[in-house]
Amino acid sequence: MKFTKMQGLGNDYIYINGFKEDIKNPAELSIRLSERHFGVGSDGIIIILPSDVADFRMRMFNADGSEGRMCGNGARCVAKYCHDKKLTDKTTFTLETLGGIKTLSCFLENGVTKTVSVDMGRAEFRAAEIPVLLDCDEVISKPLSTPVGEYTVTCVSMGNPHCVIFTECSPSELELDRIGPHFENHEAFPERVNTEFIRQLDESTLEMRVWERGSGETLACGTGACAAVAAAVRNGLCQKNQEICVRLLGGELYITCSEDYSITMRGSAEFSYEGEIEL
Repeated sequence: MKFTKMQGLGNDYIYINGFKEDIKNPAELSIRLSERHFGVGSDGIIIILPSDVADFRMRMFNADGSEGRMCGNGARCVAKYCHDKKLTDKTTFTLETLGGIKTLSCFLENGVTKTVSVDMGRAEFRAAEIPVLLDCDEVISKPLSTPVGEYTVTCVSMGNPHCVIFTECSPSELELDRIGPHFENHEAFPERVNTEFIRQLDESTLEMRVWERGSGETLACGTGACAAVAAAVRNGLCQKNQEICVRLLGGELYITCSEDYSITMRGSAEFSYEGEIEL
């Protein structure tokens, strides 16, 4: 099987051209290939497929084999893959995901995609739609008790569930390997959850670390950055219609939240290398 390794801010996936490759068991394949000592090494795999409702379809599997509904960094890389490998000559096209249809726009330098903007859709705050099993319609700055302490959380879906926590300390000081699993597997989140720890640096800059369900800590999470900005706007920390810089371990993403909480994400996407592996 041929594959392409790509990364968006260090959030690395193995990309497979599903127009040419027939993947029988993608969950099992993701577990095998994601292993960083005996496999290729990645946060998971992403398969690019034909779609009946969009220009392309994306299936994304985490390192533990679970299928994700959406991945913002992955979507940007899919855009670069499809344009630069000439699967399309469009610079703006649509992508079907389990989290809905997304619009991708490639920005080129010398004919090559350097950055990608993704229309991520509207942030969803209704608890039942995220889902969150707490006794309220929306979880906005609500207390959540965990085995590692009580936290004030804001929950939001960007096509996948997120739990956003604003902290006074730098996220770099957190023992995320110890804390993260208690959120991911908390009984309040029946589909598990991605957890973002955020410190606001100024009105247009957030600092973030993320614990992703199924993968653990990653260097970046596109949907997580979008959820963080949506939560910051909802809590009055950031303004609507202003591009917010989110600083992650792998680099920076630029997120804009509109009046109706529609989210646009802008950031880089890069090829790492290509290879072949026996299945």
